[in-house]
Amino acid sequence: FALFSSILLILDAATGGHIKPLNFVPTHNATYSYYGKYNTNGIIPIYCITGITYGMVELIRRVIPRDIVGDNGNKLQKMNALVHIFYEITGVSGAFATGLGLIPRLGNNYAFIVTPICFTAAAIIWLLINSSELSKNDPDSDIMLANESNYFKSVLQGFFIFGQSIFIGAKIIFAHRKFIWLWTCYTLTLYAHRYIENGTAPQIAKRYLGQSEWSQIIVGGSNLGELLGALFIFCVGTYIKTPLPWSRLDALMLLIVWYIPYYYPPMNNATYAWIVAATYLPIGFASATNDIALNSFIQSSLSGLESKHKNISVLSAVAAFLYSSYIIIYAILNPLLGKHLDSVYTSTGTIRPAFLNTVAIQMTLISVLVIASTFIPKGSFAFNPKFIHGDNSKPTSNSATNDNSKIAEEKDTGSDLITRF
Repeated sequence: FALFSSILLILDAATGGHIKPLNFVPTHNATYSYYGKYNTNGIIPIYCITGITYGMVELIRRVIPRDIVGDNGNKLQKMNALVHIFYEITGVSGAFATGLGLIPRLGNNYAFIVTPICFTAAAIIWLLINSSELSKNDPDSDIMLANESNYFKSVLQGFFIFGQSIFIGAKIIFAHRKFIWLWTCYTLTLYAHRYIENGTAPQIAKRYLGQSEWSQIIVGGSNLGELLGALFIFCVGTYIKTPLPWSRLDALMLLIVWYIPYYYPPMNNATYAWIVAATYLPIGFASATNDIALNSFIQSSLSGLESKHKNISVLSAVAAFLYSSYIIIYAILNPLLGKHLDSVYTSTGTIRPAFLNTVAIQMTLISVLVIASTFIPKGSFAFNPKFIHGDNSKPTSNSATNDNSKIAEEKDTGSDLITRF
């Protein structure tokens, strides 16, 4: 990631780009005059390669907590919340530093100059982690040993195993009532929040406020909400035994965006960027609580399922399928909705009619689907369900233990999935 993000800086400088001049005043013909002159289509393969590393890190973040603390539901929730806290501390500081300092001073083309620096530091720290003790006497360390002499064969084998993981993850999700609701509550909410941050905030900043860099202020408000949500889960999350209430809260908070098509802030006034950021805060709060609760549920409830495939874990397969589903949905809808926004703005001179469809109505549909999905699992009609039927997690409280002991007496049809792989 550090290497390929630095290529963009080098490419811009090599083609005449430079740091944003002091007291630069953008005009219709000179808004990007200090950018490098190169074919921007060349950015696409660079983003694709960096996206591979980003996807790996995101997937690891959703899988590794169970390897650290086991499958205890409460411990997993604490661990996931702690990881999310540090994740959002960097998110909040990065968004505000970019929007208030780096972009106004360096310009969009050099504002990410800290990216290769930070990723290089992260890579050095990662290299210092000694994994020799973890891999010693581990039979899985010999997996695909025969392919190590052939790099390309190993790569192809990796893609094949990834495809298997997606297939197995899909079978687990869609073959059982206990898990099928996760596709909607996990994938669609993840897509919704990414679209609100990356698809809507830049349009608000540019079309409503006239300053594209202020989108980072809005995103910073969302990240601050996620930080508060992670702190809340870390402190009191154990009182909510299942992720269902958090998914419902997340779905309801999405309806806040209905004000956006009818909002008329004055141009070039940063105060209103902070007001929009404040409205993003509860959305981010609900997003974090839902994300942490769902990840903890997935990590703990899959502990009883073991795949027959030596190179594939059930948890990794489910996480890969859900995360890949979200990526595919975003990759398809975001450019299509972006073209719709541009066409409406070009034809009418305002983006508000498009916001009504792409933001308000779209988020309402997602909200309805998510809330409806939370009533699929057995025992989900309670305001705060104590357990989801067939849950294999291991809570620490006595009441939850008693609940699970009753469930254990019944046949857990989820275990039948083992024979279907």
